[in-house]
Amino acid sequence: MSRERRPVRRCRRRVTGAVALAGALLLGGCASAPDAHPADPLEPFNRGVHRFNEAVDEAVLKPVAQGYVQVVPRPVRTGVSNFFANWRDLWSAVNAALQARPQPAAENVMRFAVNTVFGLFGLLDVAGEMGIPRTTLDFGHTLGRWGVPAGPYLVLPLLGPSSVRETVALPLDRRGDAVAQGIDDVATRNAAQGLRVVDTRAGLLRAGELLEQAALDKYSFTRDAYLARRQRQVEEARGGADGE
Repeated sequence: MSRERRPVRRCRRRVTGAVALAGALLLGGCASAPDAHPADPLEPFNRGVHRFNEAVDEAVLKPVAQGYVQVVPRPVRTGVSNFFANWRDLWSAVNAALQARPQPAAENVMRFAVNTVFGLFGLLDVAGEMGIPRTTLDFGHTLGRWGVPAGPYLVLPLLGPSSVRETVALPLDRRGDAVAQGIDDVATRNAAQGLRVVDTRAGLLRAGELLEQAALDKYSFTRDAYLARRQRQVEEARGGADGE
């Protein structure tokens, strides 16, 4: 084994160990149901957090998002969504590079440059009109690309569906958040964060209505959809890296 690859292997072993340790601590602190989903041994705990999140959403987030949609014109809302997505492209480019995927890394950098310069700092998605694809990635994808297991499914307070691997990755994703880290003024940063939360929730209003109508058990439906989507994204990251 070359000297250059040894640090990568050591880092991978440490992250894998951290995920395993976190999973063991969680499993030790919460009894699982006898017929639990294989990826969801913490289901009793997760369902409790899910109910809490649903209560907060019904009391606060959903009404605010509905008011936002009613009051703010669609072109303005689209510009807000484009602005936050544009800054997210930077972190996606970093993760694509960490995954040894030069094509999506270059495409996301190009998207950010084009939209920032020609799209009024990202309010307009000029890159999308030019046909430059967006590949949204986070550090959880990067860990999965290098073989770190997802660990048990985990519902986080206010943040929603996750896994032990994605939870371990959250601090670094936070460091890579250009909005959270790039605004020095606390009041302005909090306002931007709040607007992003409302914008994200507004984008899920229609999906939430369909989920209410279609799902007999919202918890199970959300869990299965999340796990399938993350697994598909990690497999695409592995396949894309091998094929580029």
